[in-house]
Amino acid sequence: MLKYKKLVIIGTSHIAESSLKEVETVFRRQEPDIVAVELDHNRLHALLTNKKPNYSPALILSLGLKGYLFALIGSIIQQKLGNIVGIRPGSDMLRAVELARDNKKRIALIDRDVRITLARLSKAIGWREKLNFLVDLFSAPFSKKMRINLKQVPEKQLVKKLLRILKKRYPGLYKVLVEERNKVMALKLKTLMENYPEQKILVVIGAGHEEDLLRLIKKKTL
Repeated sequence: MLKYKKLVIIGTSHIAESSLKEVETVFRRQEPDIVAVELDHNRLHALLTNKKPNYSPALILSLGLKGYLFALIGSIIQQKLGNIVGIRPGSDMLRAVELARDNKKRIALIDRDVRITLARLSKAIGWREKLNFLVDLFSAPFSKKMRINLKQVPEKQLVKKLLRILKKRYPGLYKVLVEERNKVMALKLKTLMENYPEQKILVVIGAGHEEDLLRLIKKKTL
């Protein structure tokens, strides 16, 4: 958990039971006025309605082939991991939203529209990253010497190591999924802090975003 002025940031795992408990514990202790979550309107609607993702091939026109495939493969992997631990992907964000609603707190959606992110991915992933993906299917660099307990939020050092590998082997993907989105979320949080200077803001985001997000928030300009 990180703190800055009236801001409290916690990094979660989208399929870890421990993250649900952490969200509840921190919410009760901090008693925030605003709950900011790593969601956009489309993903929040899908979580609230328990709507299954629609990956019709028609989406290729708006998302691009690479963005479409990334979303499709990512969704399948998340669902399978969620089934293993018995937790629906995104339950951490949903719990934060539920707590805010039940306690009549303001909800802030700070992530970029997922359709924009996926369309950006289609343009950012180059031939070298495609080649690396094929190589990694067999060498599995992300899993070597790494033991991950899906029921817990990964340790910070492990998250940093994974991000370093991602940045080195998939710079385009890292730029779009991490760097760009961190800037978008930081800008929205800075605006919230300026508009509601006396209100405490609880930020619930995926593990690995916290430190860079806080660094950006502290900067005078983004």
